[in-house]
Amino acid sequence: DENFEPCAYPEADLVGITAFTSSIGRAYEIAAEYRRRGSPVVMGGIHASMLPDEVIRYADAVVTGEIEEIWPTVLRDFEEGRMSGVYKGPVVDLETSTVTPRRDLLHPGYQWESVQTSRGCPFDCSFCCVSRYLGRTYRQRSAESVLEELAGIERRNIFFLDDNLIGYSEASRERAMRIFDGMIDRRMNKRWWMQASINVADDDLLLEKAARSGCTHVFIGFETTHPESLKSMHKGINLKIGVENYRAVIRKLHSHGIGVLGAFIVGNDGESPDYYRTLADFIVSAGVDIVQISILTPLPGTTLMDKMESEDRLIYRHFPEDWEKFRFSHLTHRPESTTIDTIYTGNNYIKKYIYSYPKYTFRMLKSLVRIRNIRTVYLIWKLNQSMKKAWKFAHYRNTYPDSFSSEGTT
Repeated sequence: DENFEPCAYPEADLVGITAFTSSIGRAYEIAAEYRRRGSPVVMGGIHASMLPDEVIRYADAVVTGEIEEIWPTVLRDFEEGRMSGVYKGPVVDLETSTVTPRRDLLHPGYQWESVQTSRGCPFDCSFCCVSRYLGRTYRQRSAESVLEELAGIERRNIFFLDDNLIGYSEASRERAMRIFDGMIDRRMNKRWWMQASINVADDDLLLEKAARSGCTHVFIGFETTHPESLKSMHKGINLKIGVENYRAVIRKLHSHGIGVLGAFIVGNDGESPDYYRTLADFIVSAGVDIVQISILTPLPGTTLMDKMESEDRLIYRHFPEDWEKFRFSHLTHRPESTTIDTIYTGNNYIKKYIYSYPKYTFRMLKSLVRIRNIRTVYLIWKLNQSMKKAWKFAHYRNTYPDSFSSEGTT
C-alpha cells in the first residue's frame, strides 16, 4: 500500500493491482517489474474498468466491474495457465453476497475503517463515473448484515464509503434507519461519517438517529454556488434544493450536532475572481466545518471527459504518462470564458482565505458554538489540519513538479 511505503516487490505467484487514474502510471511500473520477474499480473479497479484496452497492454489480464463473482474464474484460469484478456465482473447481488473484507491485511495506519453497504447511483453527474462503473441501480446490503460487520470491527472510527448511505427511496431510508437503530440498541459506541445527497437535511428523524448512533459529520457535494455550473454538472438535486438554501442545510445538520464536510469544485467555465471571493466568504459565513475543494477534472468514463474530448479541450493527451496530472489539483482542460491562471489563483485564494487567521479561528469557533460537542469539533479541527496540509503539498507539487518522482510520492 503505497499510501504508506513504496512497493518492496515481495515474491508472488500472482500479482493483483488496483489503482485510480492518477496513480495508474505507478501501477504500470510495478506491473512491469513483476512481469520482468516472471510473475503474471492482473489489474482491476475503476481506471481499468473504464479503459481496459489501455490497461491490458501493461498486464496479463484485466478485471472490469465488480470482482466478487468473477475472481474464482480468474484464479482457476491462472492455475490452469490460461489467464489472459479482459474478464467482466457481473453485477453483484448485495443482499445475498457473503464476501467480507480481509481487514487484517490493511495497513494499521488508517484512522478510519471503511464499510461499504451499497453500490450504484441513479444520478449521472458529469464529473463522476460511478453510474457507469457500478450501474444506475441502487443496490444495498441488508441492515442486519451491515450490523454484523460493524460488530466485528474492533476499532471505533468508521467511514461508510457508500456514495449515498441514505439512498434514493423510502425503502433505502428505512434500511438506513434500521442500521442507526441497531448501532444504538447494541451500544456499539462507534464514531462514524457518511456521504449523502443534499436533501439529507429534509429528514429530522433520520438525522436524530444518525447523531445518536455516532455520526460526526456528513460529506455533501455542494459543488458550486453558481446555478449554471450546477446545470452543466447535471446536479439536479442541488438545483431542486437551490443554492439559496445551502445555509439552511448546514444549519439543520448543525442543529443535530453533526458537522458538514462540504465539497466544492472550481474550474468551471465562466468563473471570475469575484466568484472565488464570494465562494470563500460563503464557506466561512455559512459555517462549512470541513472543506474539500477540487479542480474540475475530466476522468475516464465520465460525460465530462466525453465533452472535453469532443470539443478538443484537453490540455494533456500523452497517456498513460499524463494521467498523473488528473488528480484534482491540476487543471487538465481548457476552460471557456475564464483563464487557467484565474482558476489556479482562485483555488489558492479560497484555501488561503479559509485557513488563515482570523478566518480559520472563526470557522472553528463557529463549529464549536453550533455543534456543541467538543469531541466532534476536535475531530473537525484535526481534519481541517489534514486538509490544510494536503493543500500546501499539492500547491508545492504544482509549483515545483520536478522535485517529485513517481515512486514513493503517492
